[in-house]
Amino acid sequence: MRCVVQKVTEAYVTSEGTETGRIGNGFMVLVGVSVQDTEKDVAYMAEKVPNLRIFEDDAGKLNRSLMDVGGSILAVSQFTLYGDTRGGRRPSFINAARPEQAEALYSQLVEAWRARGIRVETGRFRTEMQVGLINDGPCTILMDSEKTI
Repeated sequence: MRCVVQKVTEAYVTSEGTETGRIGNGFMVLVGVSVQDTEKDVAYMAEKVPNLRIFEDDAGKLNRSLMDVGGSILAVSQFTLYGDTRGGRRPSFINAARPEQAEALYSQLVEAWRARGIRVETGRFRTEMQVGLINDGPCTILMDSEKTI
C-alpha cells in the first residue's frame, strides 16, 4: 500500500461536479492499493499515518502528529500510485489492485482512521475526481508498506 501524505491547511475533492470532502488543518492522503496488499498493510498505514510527527511544536520542530493537533484526513484512492514507467513512456498498472480488492482495503483504512477518532473525508471510488489543496510547508511524505512489513 502506498500513501502520499501532504500536510495541508485546506483540501477538498469533487467528483462529477459535486464536492464530496473538505478539510481544514490535516493530511491530504492519496491511497494506492497493490495486488499484494492485505489487512496487514491496512493496519500499518492506519497506525503510521496519523502518528507521523510532521506538525511543528512550540519550538518550531516537526514533533507533533495529526493526533496531537486534532487534524483531519482527506483520503482519495489513486491507483496511479502503482504506475510503473520502467518499460516505456506509457505506465503499466499491472501492480495496482483490481477495483474490488482496492475498494475493500481502502474502505478498511478509512474506517480504521475513523475508529481512532479522526475526522475523515473521502472522494468517490472509481470516479473522475478533482483535488485542490494548500500544502503547508510544503511537506509531502511518500509511504510504502512494502518497504516496512
